[in-house]
Amino acid sequence: MGATEFPGDHLATTNGLVTIQPIYHASFVMKWGEKYIYNDPAPPGNFAGRPKADLILVSHSHGDHFNAAAIDTLWKTNTVIIAPQLVHNSLSTKFRANAVVLTNGANTNVLGLNVAAVPAYNSNHPQGQGNGYVVTIGGRRLYMAGDTGDTPEMKALQRIDVAFLPMNLPFTMNITNAAHAVRALRPTVVYPYHFRNSDGTYARTNVFKELVGRDTGTEVRLRKWY
Repeated sequence: MGATEFPGDHLATTNGLVTIQPIYHASFVMKWGEKYIYNDPAPPGNFAGRPKADLILVSHSHGDHFNAAAIDTLWKTNTVIIAPQLVHNSLSTKFRANAVVLTNGANTNVLGLNVAAVPAYNSNHPQGQGNGYVVTIGGRRLYMAGDTGDTPEMKALQRIDVAFLPMNLPFTMNITNAAHAVRALRPTVVYPYHFRNSDGTYARTNVFKELVGRDTGTEVRLRKWY
């Protein structure tokens, strides 16, 4: 499947092109060469007919991030799952065959890339139970924040090329906190994602973009997540 057959945003690396394609809420897929990397696949994202996963990243055990049926739809014999311990405990024997547990601060090399687990927590998500991830591909660093506040660990990250930041109430950051996080991180590109609030409304991502401003040098990419 070539670039024209797999639409999305492109990120050039020293080891080939990465194509980023939103799916739904916190779910997205990245195509790198012939490898497919899925982040937090869960309904109501539609995974039927999508390419099978080479790598699945699961941030934590909540149902809008971890869903066994979605994983099974994307599964093939050598699919690798990276997840925190609580998620690993819930995996079936089949899924555990190639599963890797990452605790906050740990990292692993897999499929020619590096995945580092970053603490993801706030008042709704106890510290140590969930991960954000920094995925390094060909010198480029992509940060998937998971469900988190604007933590010191997040703000201390360096050289982030692409960041995915959640902003929904009451579970993650509000748009002001998310904008503060961007001003600390200074990523080249930021995607607001996971921005459906508990009452069914959506965070005002256009206002988030204004709050980030132009002086940061960060491109805010507003894409269709719902």
